[in-house]
Amino acid sequence: MKKYLFVIFIVLLIDQLSKIYIKTHFYLGEHINILGLDWAQIRFVENNGMAWGTEFGGRKGKLFLTLFRLVAITGIGYWLVTTVKNNGPKLLAFAVSLIFAGAFGNIIDSVIYGTIFDASTPQHIATLFAENTYDSLFHGKVVDMLYFPFIENGVFPSWFPFVGDETFTFFNAIFNVADFAISCGVGILIVFNKRVFPKETSTEVSEN
Repeated sequence: MKKYLFVIFIVLLIDQLSKIYIKTHFYLGEHINILGLDWAQIRFVENNGMAWGTEFGGRKGKLFLTLFRLVAITGIGYWLVTTVKNNGPKLLAFAVSLIFAGAFGNIIDSVIYGTIFDASTPQHIATLFAENTYDSLFHGKVVDMLYFPFIENGVFPSWFPFVGDETFTFFNAIFNVADFAISCGVGILIVFNKRVFPKETSTEVSEN
């Protein structure tokens, strides 16, 4: 179990250090290129709701979402403990560790960031442990910063249904280390499905 806790600790450490650094050094919306590459950027945005910035139900919806995440991570933690306890596949335990760490990393933002930072704006860089924080407990915003627009201002062919001749960006998601850990964990479960979820074989003995 110790090695999986170490995985969780490392992911959380990198995730939170990167978020705190971005919050305390970048204006909201500010971006820089990584190694001078246009398709690899650090771009500071904040996510008010679910994945892809989806929101629902205002402040009550935000509270419900945070509480739902807390319930979900409890289930993920139980899954990890039972997998290790029952000597399940190590790759499964590793994948669940990544998912747990990623989910927990974003929960930290949602639960406490509103109470320890003041607001990030295009004109103001946030202060850690500010006197006037930007929101209350369970209403924090998730910090995102990794952006890899491999194709920017691309154009769909004119014959393409519904969106012909329209511009597009690939890949246009802005994410964080926690999101990346979750994606890696889920990817392992999908790609190595037969290894992480081995089917038990039973041998039938017939008497003559």
